[in-house]
Amino acid sequence: MSGTVLLLSQALIYFGVMAALFRLRHRMGLGAFLCALGVMHFLETYLAAVFFIELPFGLLSPGSTVLFSGKLAIILLFYIREDAETVRQPIYGLLIGNFLMVALVATLRLAGPPVPLPGYNPDLVLIDQMGALMVWGTTLLFIDAIALILLYEKMRSVLRGSVVLRACATLAVILTFDQIFFFIGLRFVTGTPFDALIGGWIAKMGAAAVYSGLIGLYLALFEREARSVAPQAISDVFYKLTYRHKYEELLGKTRYDALTGALTRERFETLGQVILDRNAATRRPVSLALVDVDHFKGINDRYGHVTGDEVLRRVVACLRAEIRTDDLVFRYGGEEFVILWENMPHMAALASAERMRLSLHQTLAREFAAAPTVSIGIATFPDDAHTVRDLVAHADAHLYEAKRQGRDRVVGNHPLAPQHSA
Repeated sequence: MSGTVLLLSQALIYFGVMAALFRLRHRMGLGAFLCALGVMHFLETYLAAVFFIELPFGLLSPGSTVLFSGKLAIILLFYIREDAETVRQPIYGLLIGNFLMVALVATLRLAGPPVPLPGYNPDLVLIDQMGALMVWGTTLLFIDAIALILLYEKMRSVLRGSVVLRACATLAVILTFDQIFFFIGLRFVTGTPFDALIGGWIAKMGAAAVYSGLIGLYLALFEREARSVAPQAISDVFYKLTYRHKYEELLGKTRYDALTGALTRERFETLGQVILDRNAATRRPVSLALVDVDHFKGINDRYGHVTGDEVLRRVVACLRAEIRTDDLVFRYGGEEFVILWENMPHMAALASAERMRLSLHQTLAREFAAAPTVSIGIATFPDDAHTVRDLVAHADAHLYEAKRQGRDRVVGNHPLAPQHSA
């Protein structure tokens, strides 16, 4: 019983500290969380190789049962609350860092035995064994992490309703795979008895249940309102996790609109909710402007598509000239654009949009005979909506009202009479 209490206490401490660092990622950045995630791999491998305790169902190692299983659970939590492009960073960081550690130790071993010191006799056999197990364990960790996320996505079609059940099933499968193959390495390198295979597997199944429950508890208590990763095709997740050239090439082509240079709608759909979630943690408002070029079809019909294209290019240039460096401009549709202002209250966004509208019309009136104008609808998170889709719908309703009132104006939650320059 004392052994079980010991393991459970370690699991609670490990998950509690890592979850706290993860929760603080928007304030402290991801660096502290990622460093804490990575520094314990040597300890995990060492304990998994030499430190065992015996419970009624067999031998097991806390390094494997608690620390390694906990690391996979934290990586899964990371994916659930972020995305494949973000979670691949620690996966590859662990792979490269652990191999670098082994390579540096192997280089030192080429120098021959170290100078003996009084009262100390370095265990070079253990160092060599640990190097082999580090290589094997790191390779398995990389495979485990990739497979963990892919299987979690696959489980959506089987276990739709519960993140906890999906996490538990996923962890159980991956930890079973890891237990079998890591034991093969242990047996080959250190001669670990077969009792550790069964005992370790039973313990890891318990770890899968405990950690998935802790994931569910964390999500319910601290990030209930945050958006989970939307369902994705397994192939798309795999491309992102593995830096496949096809995905990176596609991302490079679709990041910016070829005509205007604004960010694409695809990038808006990728970044929009991430930006809202990030600002929700710090309780900062995010305002969204939906900008529509008035009577754009008439400009194309009267002056031609070449002029119409140039109008769109100049609209984006004018919008960029009026926003802050960190604000984002997306091409949302043919002649529709979205602006995202972080840390921008609603009234400030209305005033900024009105200045933008006036400046844009004054500039374009000098450059084009059509003298283009724009209508703008404004909405602000979290007062108007909590999701990016609802925020766009709210701004679109205000844009429709601007058009109904005669165009060339800004509409938000508070009336704003259009100003006219002399």
